[in-house]
Amino acid sequence: MTTVLICDDHRMVREGLRKSVQSMPGVDRVDTAESGEEVLARWPSERQDLVLMDVTMPGLGGLEATRRLISRHPEANVVMLTGAGDRDAVALAISGGARGYLHKNVSREELAAALLTALADSPVRTPAPGAHADDSGAQPPELTERELQVLHGMSQGRSNAEIGRELYLSEDTIKTHARRLFRKMGVNDRAQAVASGFRWGLVR
Repeated sequence: MTTVLICDDHRMVREGLRKSVQSMPGVDRVDTAESGEEVLARWPSERQDLVLMDVTMPGLGGLEATRRLISRHPEANVVMLTGAGDRDAVALAISGGARGYLHKNVSREELAAALLTALADSPVRTPAPGAHADDSGAQPPELTERELQVLHGMSQGRSNAEIGRELYLSEDTIKTHARRLFRKMGVNDRAQAVASGFRWGLVR
């Protein structure tokens, strides 16, 4: 049976999600936490199958809490809970090992699908439309299919070597594609590329 830990500093959000998750088939127990500090203190002994972590919280935010939890316990399974303005933080969290993200206003059907996906060891993304202008009105760059594949690998926190093995390409070739997509996107590193990819809908 599956156990889930929901971490959010807003009680109504915690309780709403708890009721939704508790009603899912196969979920045995749903615990809640108010802070990143509480998650770090409890998870090593409770070891829930899945942690739903709010990105923005007072004190130790979800981004740093996730980084610390996964660095200490790589087997921890964390999905970020996001609001409208959390894209950059989500990109950093995924680069640091989070499995994906869910919007807080996720439907019950999307929540059920995300739980199954996370527990099946696959990346989680709330469904999003295709490529689109970002909040500033800037249009997405035209990336080749290979560059999109490399960006997708980055969004899942994979190293250049891991992306290369998946695509049957050398690590140097992946680095070349990465440099090209960085240039097209006007960014300097992976975190910026993934964040921009989320904003433009190039990765989900």
